[in-house]
Amino acid sequence: MPLPTPSPHLLRHLRRATLSLPSTLAPRPISLSSPPLPSLKSTTSPQNRLLSSSPPPTHDRGPPSSEPTQTNFNTLDVLSSTTPPTSAIDACLADGFHFDNGLKIDDGSGALIVGGEVFGWRPWRTLAEGKEGGREREEKEKKGEMVDRKGVWGGFGGEGNGGEEAVWGVLGLVWPKPDMLILGLGAKTYPLAPGTRRYINSLGIRVDVLDTRNAAAQFNLLATERGVGDIAAALIPVGWRAGTR
Repeated sequence: MPLPTPSPHLLRHLRRATLSLPSTLAPRPISLSSPPLPSLKSTTSPQNRLLSSSPPPTHDRGPPSSEPTQTNFNTLDVLSSTTPPTSAIDACLADGFHFDNGLKIDDGSGALIVGGEVFGWRPWRTLAEGKEGGREREEKEKKGEMVDRKGVWGGFGGEGNGGEEAVWGVLGLVWPKPDMLILGLGAKTYPLAPGTRRYINSLGIRVDVLDTRNAAAQFNLLATERGVGDIAAALIPVGWRAGTR
């Protein structure tokens, strides 16, 4: 059954009642589009934003605290009361080293530190053995040739000809042997030749390869902490520059 059609009088009355409503109650058309976002305009220029932060006027943090609960970082140094070994390295020079006991090496030789004793060390002499001509000239020429064309340090004459024994002879004689050898290879670090690493490991000694400055600092720390009997060092002067052979 069809619904009855409203009379013109009723429609006129509803239209008049709708027009008389307040604006807050009047029906509003529904919009499916989102309202426009307010524009975000910066009031400062890029130059002003870069200069907006200023350093603090002072670095004064006030009087020191007297509370007993604050941390004293000086007490965290567990080695502060430990005397460093006399073979500790005080300075690494271009042509040698200065040690805590007053010993100085300044003739271009390296240093081999075993059992708290310091020995002059010239591993490049092994490369000059058996060469004709002046020994001083041959040593100078071979000094830079401890690195091969692949950038590997060591491998003194190959295996089985006594080259490694001539370079590391002191390590083979001492007893008890050190637990670790810290090897400083000048101003930078190079990979260690497999034959050299194999020979040192065959003595029951681990090897750690660093540049000379870091090797000296590592030796000073470990020798103070563990003792000179457990830690040995073989250091080449910082001024040594590698050539190729």
